[in-house]
Amino acid sequence: MKKRNSLIITIIFALILTVPVLTDNSFVNSIIENVKGIAASINNSEKATNSQISIDPELLAIPYTNSGDIVIHHNGFSLLYSEIYEQAAWVAYLLTKKEVYGKIPRSNNFREDPTILSGSAKLEDYKGSGYDRGHLAPAGDLKWSKISMQDSFYLSNMSPQTPGFNRDLWRRLEEWVRTQTIKNKELIVVTGPVLTDGPFKKIGIDKVAVPKRYFKVLLDFEEPEVKAIGFIMENRASNKPVTYFAVSVDTVEETTGIDFFYLLPDTLEDKLESQNNIKLWQ
Repeated sequence: MKKRNSLIITIIFALILTVPVLTDNSFVNSIIENVKGIAASINNSEKATNSQISIDPELLAIPYTNSGDIVIHHNGFSLLYSEIYEQAAWVAYLLTKKEVYGKIPRSNNFREDPTILSGSAKLEDYKGSGYDRGHLAPAGDLKWSKISMQDSFYLSNMSPQTPGFNRDLWRRLEEWVRTQTIKNKELIVVTGPVLTDGPFKKIGIDKVAVPKRYFKVLLDFEEPEVKAIGFIMENRASNKPVTYFAVSVDTVEETTGIDFFYLLPDTLEDKLESQNNIKLWQ
C-alpha cells in the first residue's frame, strides 16, 4: 500500500492557506520553501536505489498501526494483540542467518502474556478444544537465546490451528523460511491469522477465534536482489508444497487489511509488493 506522502503535502498547503495575509509575506514564503524542500526530499526518496535505503530493519518490519494501537515488544519479535479475537493480529521480526543456527532447546512453557493489559488467552482456552497452540513467531526462529525462546511460548503468540496444519504444512513453511534466511543472510518476517473473513468458531471461556486462514510475508531488503513474497494458507492439512501457496504481498494486504513495509519509498514498495515470483527464492 502506498504511504501518505501526497496527503502530507496537501495538508501542509492547506495549513498555508489558513494563514492570514500579512504585510510581510516572508513567513508564508518561508513555509513554501520548506514545503518545496519536503517535496524534493520525498521525490528523491522515490528515486532511491535499493542500496541507498537505510531504514532500521526492525522498524521496517512493523506494519502500519492506527492511533491507539499498542505494539508489544518481546525478545526477538513484536506483535499487535487483538482483544476481540484473543490472539495477535500479526507478529513481526528480523531473522538472521546466525539466529537460525541457534542451539537453545525448545522450552514448551506455554503461558499467559503479562504484557497484554486486557489479558491474553489462557491454557484452559485450548484444553480439550482439538486445536494446537500454533506458534506465529516460531520457536525455531527464536532459539538464539533463552529469553527469546521463553517469550515465544506466550499465548499471545499462539493461534488455534488444526493439528494437520500446524504439524505439517505450517511447520514446512517455517522451515522453508529458515532455509531462505540462510541463503539470503537475513529476512524480515511478518505472520498472523487472517481476521477479516469471520464469523469464526470460538474456543474456551475467552472465546479465542479459530482462523480459517493464515498469512506470512517476507522481505529480503539487502542487495544484490531485493525481493518480497507472501503466503496465504487455509487452516487445514495439505500435502501441497509450500510454494504452491505463494502470493504477492499486495494480495496479503488486500486479504488482511494490513499495510506492510510502509516505510519504503513508494515506488520501491509498489515494485516489491506486486511481486509473485517464487523463482526469485529458488
